[in-house]
Amino acid sequence: MANQGAKKRREENRKHMRNLLRLIVFCNVVYVVLRMLIFHSSLTWKHWLGLILTSLGYAIPYQQLASMASPAFDENGELLDGGHDMSSGGICGYLHDIIYITSFVQLTSIISGKFWYTYLVIPGFAVYQLSGLIKAWFSQGSEGPEDEKTRKKREKMEKKASRPKFVKTRNK
Repeated sequence: MANQGAKKRREENRKHMRNLLRLIVFCNVVYVVLRMLIFHSSLTWKHWLGLILTSLGYAIPYQQLASMASPAFDENGELLDGGHDMSSGGICGYLHDIIYITSFVQLTSIISGKFWYTYLVIPGFAVYQLSGLIKAWFSQGSEGPEDEKTRKKREKMEKKASRPKFVKTRNK
């Protein structure tokens, strides 16, 4: 009973990774069957390159997620940790986004090669996130001197925050 949460997360992670693998296999099978077997007359070296690119677009994030989802055991084989929560945001969410964008690009590129431009969303979003980080980093020290009114207001708020809080209770 002590590790119920860890056991539950391990099982959820196992199911989640299995579903991701099914998505990857499904998209690859559909791409190979449609693009390389049915539309083989229009097949070029670019399509092979696309298959390699999408395979990397699946493999790298999937391996990262698999390592995050793997449970930890002690030397006796007892479950210590069920792995990272796959429904959390942050890097885990970004890795999922890469897998989903890759599946979209792979399946829609069967229709038109212009869908490959959708892959530009990934570096575009990375640049957007980094620009916000760089702006925040550079603007930390660039705050000018504060005027008298804002200084007094800040000091008043600091003084108010440092006062002890009293809770009124009812006596019976």
